[in-house]
Parts: sequence; structure tokens; C-alpha cells
Amino acid sequence: MPPTGTKSDPRTLTTVLNAIEITRALMRLDGAGVTELADHLDESKSTTYTYLKSLEKGGLVTKADDDYRLSYEMLIFGEYVRNQSLLYTIGKSEIDGLAAETGQYAHLVVAENGRGHNLYKSKGDRAVGEDYQTAKFQQRDYLHITASGKAILAYLPHERAEEIIGRHGLPARTDRTITHRERLFEELDEIREQGYSHNDEEEIEGFRAIGAPIRSRDEAVLGSISVSGPKSVFGDESEYQEIVDLVVNTANVIEVNVNMSTRSSEIIEDEN
Repeated sequence: MPPTGTKSDPRTLTTVLNAIEITRALMRLDGAGVTELADHLDESKSTTYTYLKSLEKGGLVTKADDDYRLSYEMLIFGEYVRNQSLLYTIGKSEIDGLAAETGQYAHLVVAENGRGHNLYKSKGDRAVGEDYQTAKFQQRDYLHITASGKAILAYLPHERAEEIIGRHGLPARTDRTITHRERLFEELDEIREQGYSHNDEEEIEGFRAIGAPIRSRDEAVLGSISVSGPKSVFGDESEYQEIVDLVVNTANVIEVNVNMSTRSSEIIEDEN
């Protein structure tokens, strides 16, 4: 479990942090009994049991036989957060269109605390890897591994990108993952020059992806989109360029619509 508060962080409530860690552990373990969870967290069974019963009473955890699992109540929080995102409400239909046109998986991604979160995904009629994509949707991505993540990193202030790399490192997912800081920043420069990013089997062997950023009127990065699929889909130069154009154009449409919606809200507020 997380350590107790320090002088540099005196207002942290350890009990809350421990409860959060338990919910994350239940997700990673796909449910667990008291003993398994206590061993996983290196915590006593009595303390783990107390937390579980508290979370159960609060409606966030449910018990079936001897196992505790996250409850459907969690869906309410997730759907609320997602539906509050203007990027999601505007981008969802465009991502569906991109998946339909390419026949592959299309993703809408945001970054928070230096990691990528899949806000929405859509499956085309020729897409493969459904189990992997489902698992991916439930995890936070390292930004340097995915096309969508690199599209975000490239347009963050340099100091913020450095901070993210310093905090999370550059772990390898495959032998093609970029794990050297200098090489990564060279690629981020290339992304800004060409307006799109790529993932060449850096996340999973045999898969490639193209990504593009979505930015606000003041050029702050709001998120990104991507299309991913078997490397054969990105075969020759014309096929590759066609996907690049579709991804970049879709990102531009979402960007314009988000910024127009923001501008409209500002005008209404000014008039009131």
C-alpha cells in the first residue's frame, strides 16, 4: 500500500490512498478474496478485510462467494467523466467514421498525469485483436509507445515532455520501442514537421499505427487520434499515405469542431 504522508505532502489521507490502491488491485486481479488481495498488497488480512467491507458498504465493491469485485457503480463515475469531455462528445462520431473508412481500430486518446487514456475506440469491419484492444482500453498507456501518445508528446511544451519521461521512464514493450531519450526527441521533432506520428511495431509485434494531435485555438494539445492494424494494412506507400491523410483530416475536423464549440460558448457567456 502507499506510504504514509510526509512533510512534503502533509495533507495526504493515507486511508484514501489505500482504498484507491485496493480498487486498482481488484481490477488488475479481476477480483480476489481477502487472502489473495492481502498477499498482493503485502498487507494484513484484517486491514484488507476492513477496507473491502468499507468499499462494499459504499457500493463500489461487491462480493460474490468469497471474491470481491468492483461493482457496476463504477460505470456511473466512468460514464460521467467521459460525457463531460467535449473531445468525446464531438469526436465520437468522427472516430466511428474513421474506423468504418479504414476498416481498422480507431482511437480517441487524452493524456493525464503523463499517461495516455483511451477515451473512445471504434472497430472497423476488418479489425483484428479484439481481446488486446479491450484490455488496452482498461489500461493507461506510456506515451512514447503508441502513435497517439507520441502525437501528444510532440506538441507538449518541451519541459513537460521531459518531466513525463523523467517520471515514467521509457520502458520497452517490444524490441522496436524507442527507449533512448535523444532518439525519442528526434522523432518528436519529425512529428511536428510532418503533422502526424507513427508506431512501427513498437507497442505490439506485427501492428502499426498512425496518429495525429488535436489542439486548441492557443495550440495546447487536447488529445489525439490514431488508426492501428496489422502491418500489412500499411503495406505500400499509397496505402500508407491514404491512412495518414484520413487520420490527419479527421483530427482536423474534430479540432475545428471543438474549437468552434468553445468559441460559441464564450460568445454566449459574453452576451449574458
